Amino acid sequence: MTKPMTKTQLVAALAEEMGADKKTAGAALDAITAIVTKEVAGGGAVTLPGLGKIYCRERPERMVRNPATNEQIKKEADKVVKMTIAKALKDSVNG
Repeated sequence: MTKPMTKTQLVAALAEEMGADKKTAGAALDAITAIVTKEVAGGGAVTLPGLGKIYCRERPERMVRNPATNEQIKKEADKVVKMTIAKALKDSVNG
């Protein structure tokens, strides 16, 4: 498995793809990140065409086990961010 692409590498690749400078590409990436974060934190969802859908899901209160002591602990309800991958991306990876 290869290392994941860093933000610097992503900004450089985005700048090359856009035909713009790295500063512009970095600002675009930061803007997209801010928009997605704001929308998902507010309970909404964002669809990134060709990539997938990012959304927030509530998990109910549940019992969990501490693996070190086998003690049962009640974990409060919380929210978790999920992403459903687009079929086009799955197909390009698998075929």
